[in-house]
Amino acid sequence: MFIERRINNATQVVELWKCDWETHPGQPTKKVFLEKLCDEEPAVLADKNAMNQAPAICWSYGRTLGNIAVFSQSVLGEFPAKSGIDAVLPCDFVNAGKFRNGANRWWCRTHQAHWGTIADHASFETFGRMICANHEQQMNYVVGPYELAVDDFLEVGIWCSMPAALSTEPIVERPPKIHVHVRNELGGKKIVDRDFDAIATLYSHKAKLFGNSDITQVNITPPAAFEFVCALEKGREMGCVSCSHCGYPHLDLGDFARTPHRKHFCANCGRDSTWSKTAIVSTPLKPLHEQYPQAKVFTEPDRSIRLDDYDGCRYTIWASTPAILWTADRPQEKGIHVHIHDGTKRVVDDTYSEVYHAGQPLSRVDLIEKMIARTII
Repeated sequence: MFIERRINNATQVVELWKCDWETHPGQPTKKVFLEKLCDEEPAVLADKNAMNQAPAICWSYGRTLGNIAVFSQSVLGEFPAKSGIDAVLPCDFVNAGKFRNGANRWWCRTHQAHWGTIADHASFETFGRMICANHEQQMNYVVGPYELAVDDFLEVGIWCSMPAALSTEPIVERPPKIHVHVRNELGGKKIVDRDFDAIATLYSHKAKLFGNSDITQVNITPPAAFEFVCALEKGREMGCVSCSHCGYPHLDLGDFARTPHRKHFCANCGRDSTWSKTAIVSTPLKPLHEQYPQAKVFTEPDRSIRLDDYDGCRYTIWASTPAILWTADRPQEKGIHVHIHDGTKRVVDDTYSEVYHAGQPLSRVDLIEKMIARTII
C-alpha cells in the first residue's frame, strides 16, 4: 500500500489516495486507487479531537512552525492555556517529491519530519491515519499573541531579551524572550516596555519585504530572535533566500544558523533544492531589520560609571544588543546597560560606554558571551 497524488479533473484539486498494485496472471501489474484520504490542501490532519483553531504562534527550539513569515494567523491545535510549552498540533503534510528508491515522500510542516518509509506505511495500516515520527512532540505556544503594527507608531524597538551578564542577585538561566519598546512621540514616554514570549509584527504589503506580497506578517519567536542577534554579534553573513519550489522565505535555526551555507532545506515544503549565491544564514528577520536605515547605525554613549560609587546598592548589568527592529530616526546606543537599585527605587537605568567594577573596566564582548551562555535554547 502507498499514498498517491491524483488530480480531480472536475475540480482540479490535488487529492491524496490510498493505492496498491493489482496483479493477475498473464496481465501487466496495474495501480489501483482504493480510497480517497483527503485533498492535499488544506492540510492532512491527524486526530482532531480536542483541537481548535486559534490565532497563535508556535515554536520549538531548533525550529519555528511553518515559517515566521506567514499568510494566516490561525493555527489548529490543542492549547491548554494562553501560553505554555505543551501545545499538541496535528500533522500537516505536503508532497515533497520522492525518496531515492522512487517512493513518494511527504513532509510534515508542523513537526518537521518526512513521511513515507516502510515504518510510516505500517503505522498507517495500523492506525488508519498519516502521522509523522514527531507527531507526539509538544510545542511552545502563545495564543492571541501581541500584534504590533509597526508603521502605526513613531518609534519601535524590538530586541532579543537574554539573562543578565552580571548582578548582585542570582541570575537564573532561561529561554530568550522578545523585548519591545514603543513610543508615539519623539523622546516621549514608552507606551510599551516589556518582554513577550513571542510577537507578531504587521506591516504594509507596500513594503515588499518578500517575493510574495501576500505576506504582511512576520512572527518573531525566541529561537529566531536569538539566532539573529548572535549572527549580528558574531559577524555571520546573513540574507533571506526563498525556496525555489514553494517560494517561502527560508529560516535557518540551530546548527544551520551558526554556519553560513549555500544549500538550504525548506521547512515549508521539505525540499532541499534551493541554493544561495554565497554561503549565508537565511532568516526572514533580515529584510525586516534592513527596512529601516538606522538599524545599522550605532553610537557609543559619552557616559561612564563606577559601580564602586554605589556601595550597598543592588545592580544588574547587560551588554546592549543590536535591535531586531529599530524604526527610530536616530542611532542605537552600543555599550553596557546598567540598572542600580538603592533598596527603595531604581537610581540608575542607562547605557554606558565604560563601566568599572572593582576598579576594572568591564568588557562588553565578555558580557555578551555570559548572556549567551545563560540562554536556554
